[in-house]
Amino acid sequence: MKVGIYYLKKQLNQDSVVKKLCTLLDEKGLNYVVFDDYKNIADIDVLMSLGGDGTILRAAKTCAINGIKVIGVNFGRLGFLTEFESENLSEAVELICGDYHIEKRDLLEITINNNKYYALNEVVFQRECSISSDSQAAKITAIIDGKAVDNYSADGLIVSTPTGSTAYSLSAGGSILTPDLQAFMLTPICPHSLHSRPVVYSNNSILTIKLNDIENKLVVFCDGKQRGFVDTDSNIQVKRSAYCVEFIKREKSDFFDKLIHKLNRW
Repeated sequence: MKVGIYYLKKQLNQDSVVKKLCTLLDEKGLNYVVFDDYKNIADIDVLMSLGGDGTILRAAKTCAINGIKVIGVNFGRLGFLTEFESENLSEAVELICGDYHIEKRDLLEITINNNKYYALNEVVFQRECSISSDSQAAKITAIIDGKAVDNYSADGLIVSTPTGSTAYSLSAGGSILTPDLQAFMLTPICPHSLHSRPVVYSNNSILTIKLNDIENKLVVFCDGKQRGFVDTDSNIQVKRSAYCVEFIKREKSDFFDKLIHKLNRW
């Protein structure tokens, strides 16, 4: 087994942590390589991500495409995607050397005209906010498998995976989806309506987004990173990717325990 260590220097400014992890891996006789840029991640079996959820999100697509398993150790604020806290570094090493459970998480594949993007948490279509843009709500139609779901007058739409249901979608009023559900969720952002509600739909379906307002554009964010703009002429489809992220989990890892512990902080 070859292990990759990935961390962001600007966030984890502790060389001692990386040195400690390298020592632990040496003691187990494991080969390892250190990365500080997700674009360089390759030729490893397991990636140990040191940081918060954002660190994992940066590396998720690369790991999914290359079949690299991921285990997170939380050195960030929330760490909902991580399996261990910072003080349990040695336990994380023990787990990858022993019996562990693999939890597969869907990736969204977003096609905008001829460009493809991926997201583990969500893709957000948000009205443009700038000096030159109109301040009105965007008019958006959502279509699932060729059938119109709703016409939204809103600040935008969030399309989330079960993984992302505890992130931006939750803050916008969306439901929490357990990781084992084969579903995605469509959540409007501040809809100007009495009836617009989040919609949970099959992850085998194809979602099409149409902007109906020629005076506005939508900004596209994939896992919080801006990917560009779309207008009324853009062809937009969102579906399940052929790739998935494989997280290394403890056999007794419990989603609801983590939910209560992480999201009930004052």
